[in-house]
This record gives sequence, structure tokens and C-alpha cells, in this order.
Amino acid sequence: MFVLIGITFSYAMFQGGFVSWFLFYSFLPFAVYGLFLAIYSVKEWKVVRRIEKHEYNAKETMKVEIELTRNSYFPIFYLLVEDALSLSLTEEIGSKKLFLPAFKRQIKYKYELKDLPRGEHIFYHTNLKMGDPLGLMEKEAAIANIEKIIVYPTYEERIYKPFQNHFDQGMTTSKERVQRDTTMAVGLREYQPGDRFSWINWKASAKRNNMMTKEFEQRQSHDILLVMDSEENPRFETLVSFTATLIRAILKKGAQVGLLSFEKEKTFFPIRGGESQQRLLFYHLASVKSGRKISLAQLIENETPALEQNATLLLVTANLSKELVEKASFLSSKKFNIGIYLIKDSNEKLTMNERNFRVSLSSRGIRVIPVSNGRFQDAFSEVRTG
Repeated sequence: MFVLIGITFSYAMFQGGFVSWFLFYSFLPFAVYGLFLAIYSVKEWKVVRRIEKHEYNAKETMKVEIELTRNSYFPIFYLLVEDALSLSLTEEIGSKKLFLPAFKRQIKYKYELKDLPRGEHIFYHTNLKMGDPLGLMEKEAAIANIEKIIVYPTYEERIYKPFQNHFDQGMTTSKERVQRDTTMAVGLREYQPGDRFSWINWKASAKRNNMMTKEFEQRQSHDILLVMDSEENPRFETLVSFTATLIRAILKKGAQVGLLSFEKEKTFFPIRGGESQQRLLFYHLASVKSGRKISLAQLIENETPALEQNATLLLVTANLSKELVEKASFLSSKKFNIGIYLIKDSNEKLTMNERNFRVSLSSRGIRVIPVSNGRFQDAFSEVRTG
């Protein structure tokens, strides 16, 4: 900037005349402004980001408000503000805004992020960029403003009917309400999330200095273990959404549910009930990604010793392979109660191999229920009428 001032001044001195001096005096205000801008601190601006909540469901719209304040009245020709988002949200252009603040000390603007994708998303910082009218001087700074939101998978409110396996007749639905026989206490155990308040044994809790609940005899086991296939597949988001729908329906029914999946490593959630279990499983589903290294059949084989035989085993997959059919048939022969949900695209029909596998599994008491994107109710209707 000093060089440019020196050049225009030298030109005016040696050339003389109205034009040369007019050029010098016309350029001088821009040069002086640029020099002051060079020593101006962009970090004088304070940035506050306001969001309505930190938890969303996929496909929802998020509203964000950015407020910028400063103490001085230094004139700013232009100010470009951009909220730095995680890579999964970088396609959103509403987070960038251009202002001509001049002497303003406060600026506010709002933007929306539509159709939020499932996952954990981070707002890292807010970028501020300013410059002079001629573009000779530019300043930029990143104001730290880290926040994180969690976007849970979409789910539908459905009514779950528990399976009841008759090994010689196939699988039907149980008409018995999921509950424990609270008239028959068989022991005591430590309190677990999801236990009812009325089950607490206050006398035993006082003696042991720990919350103890009554253990009741169950009329019938309705514990369910979901095994989710994490294979890379274009239908993976539908698979996650249906798994969330299934978890929600099972827990609302009053049953207990666990989850087994494999991403980079095995993730296992023991069978439990209650709102805390739903939040825990939904948080996992919000961040889970496809691309596992082992097949679903291998995962089941590796974890067979840990599977509870009195729990219903529900497999959620988008690929009904021969190996999976063989492994499911083997578990069925060991008196495991098994059901398979096969994820398909909208209006996509079963292939010839899948129909053959379905017939073969049905003869062993294992139901294969197709699940189409956008038509989850059909899967639950099929269970009720099975």
C-alpha cells in the first residue's frame, strides 16, 4: 500500500497537471483506509450462535441465528460471514451472508438447514472476511464457536406384535400382553433403568444402601435382540430408519430390547427396557455408518455363544444371502426364535433366490418379512396377520 501511494505521488510530482494530481488525491482516501484496515483487528467481533435445540430427527429443518457485535465504530466496507459446518452439511449455502455494515456495531441474520441428514454434526467456527472497496486489502479471521447437534434417524409410530414360535407350525404372533406377573415375586436384584417405581423394595434398599427391586416371574419371555446388518448398501438409511421404528415399537409395547451391530468393531447393547434404553440405542443409530468388514452371517456365528436362547432374535438386513440362511436355520434348530426383516426399495419385489430362501426358512419356522422404504406399516401388518 505504501508503494502504491509512493508511485501515485511520484507520478503527480514528475508529470504535474490536473489529471496526475487528481489521480493521487482520488487514490489517497482508499490507501489510507486500507492502511487503517491493515491494523484493524477482525477478532474484535464477538459471535453468538443461537439454535432452538441440539437434538433433531432426520429430514427436519434447523433454524440458526447468528449475532455479531463489536465495540468500535470503525467503518467496514463489506463483511462476509460464513458459519463453518461439518462436511455432511457443507452443501448448505444459507450459512454464508454478505453485509455492508459501515458503522454498525451489531449484525443479525438467520438461515435454515433443511432436510438434516442423520448423524452427529459440528459447527466449528464462524469465518469473518472484510476488505477495502478496491480489493487491495483483505482481512480474515475464524471466531471459535464450537457446537454439536445430534440428528436421530427417522422412525414411524407402529404397534409391535411379539412373535411366538411354533417349530412345527411356523411363526405366529403372540396375543399375550407383554408384562411380568407382579403377584409372584421370586427374588431381589439391583435397580435397572426402566424398572417401575412400584417394584422398589424399600426395606431391602435401606439395608443394603443401594436401590433394590423385586424380581418377578415372567409369564413369557418377550426379550428381543436386534441384529443390524451394517453392510455398505444403497438401502442402508432405510435399514437404520426401520431399526429405529422397530426399537420404538418394541419399547412402547413394554418389552425389552437389545442391539448388536458391527461397524469398525462390534457394538453390543444388552437387553433392557425404558426411555433410557431408547435414547442409548437411538444415539448409536444416529452415528452408525455402513461399511462393515464381516458379513452378518459371520457376526452371528462369532456371537452365537453370547446370544440368549430365550430372547427373540430379529435380523434386519438388506441382503438375504445363502450363508445367512444357513446360519439362521442352524440357530432355529437350536430352538432360537428368529425373524428376518429384509429391506427393499419402494415397490421392489423379491428376487427368485430371495423367494426360494423365504420358502426354505418358512419351513423351519423362520419368517422373512419384506420391508419397503416408506411402507413400514406393511411389515407390521404382515406380522399381525401372520
